[in-house]
Amino acid sequence: MTRLPAPIQLGLRENAAQFTLLVAVNALVGGMVGQQQTVLPLLAETEFGLTGYPFIFAYVAAFGVTKAATNYAAGTLADRYGRKPVLVIGWLFAIPIPLLIIWAPAWEWVIAANILLGINQGLTWSTTVMMKIDLVGPRQRGLAMGLNEAAGYGAVAVTSVIAGHLAEQHGLRPAPFLLGLSYAALALLLTTTFVRETRDHVALEAASTPPSPASNRQIFADVTWREPALSSASQAGLVNNLNFGLSWGVFPLLFATGDLDIAQIGILVALYPAVWGAGQLATGWLSDRWGRKPLISGGMLLQAASLAVIALAADPTGWAAGTVLLGLGTAMVYPALLAAVGDVAHPAWRGRAIGIYRVWRDLGYAVGAVLGGLVADAINLTAAVWTAAALSLASGLIVAIRMYETHPRAELRPGHKGSTGT
Repeated sequence: MTRLPAPIQLGLRENAAQFTLLVAVNALVGGMVGQQQTVLPLLAETEFGLTGYPFIFAYVAAFGVTKAATNYAAGTLADRYGRKPVLVIGWLFAIPIPLLIIWAPAWEWVIAANILLGINQGLTWSTTVMMKIDLVGPRQRGLAMGLNEAAGYGAVAVTSVIAGHLAEQHGLRPAPFLLGLSYAALALLLTTTFVRETRDHVALEAASTPPSPASNRQIFADVTWREPALSSASQAGLVNNLNFGLSWGVFPLLFATGDLDIAQIGILVALYPAVWGAGQLATGWLSDRWGRKPLISGGMLLQAASLAVIALAADPTGWAAGTVLLGLGTAMVYPALLAAVGDVAHPAWRGRAIGIYRVWRDLGYAVGAVLGGLVADAINLTAAVWTAAALSLASGLIVAIRMYETHPRAELRPGHKGSTGT
């Protein structure tokens, strides 16, 4: 007797097995970044003799620009051809990354590896975000994004610590980067064998939603400047990732001024994504109950305060306190931003909206790396941190003034604007 396929349903519980698998896959996505975070700035100075901050941070800028561009492609391709093919292709780009770094005779090889990492992250992380939003439907987007981002950035933190320990025990190459090679191989196996397409879930949600046709040009305009909630999310995402890009390049070098060994620096660096990752388990859920806007605005303001703490500190205790607060502020912002974009975007063009939002958000990596490098070269590392604090303060105020609440439960509240429908 032939077993009929299970009917398509929306919801976290209804799609628990597939959702859990995608959480695991996204943890491996984050691990690909974590293998580099502690080690590469130290590798630049000790093995390649690089001392100019903008040149050292070029690898972060290359990653950020490539990831931003690939996010746009990921959204368009996923809406047109499906989510799973994009996810598989993204993991194929991951295989050469650790090998290029292990064998690199010059820093340009490391930059090339980070270009591939940007493609990998843009295709895989964007697609896992879309697939989880597809599966859960409108009620639990915040929780879904909290679980997704917690897995990804938790893996960044854990892998950063492991990579730092491996570097301390076995040298900066090749041991830390063998982690990335194993992550890529495992993820490719899981994705090709067990992950299922989610376009039927999109069709089910779209069937109960009024049509909202939109061209790529209209969607780009809405997400970039025209639609208040979407464009507010884009600028906040950019500044948020500016802080992450800055931390990637500046923090290891700043902490090294405290005469810490590589393993200790790795722990300090990992505190930020560790709190960020774990905190999202709560903040994503809270955004489904309190709304998106309070967490986004409050989180950006907390990031500004935490960067000020890091800039004022002169010892590991102060730096640890600042990075913990920075992780908490980022945890407040990250799942709420993705959920807000999912709230406003129509299912038919959600992939493209998420892709464009992630273009602007992930350009923050490049802006943070370049700006941090230029300010650090012109003044010092602490001045670069102060610059990020000022930008975070401005971003939080923009959200407080311009953004409206997007959570579906707010639809009946006075003044709720909802989607523009482009």
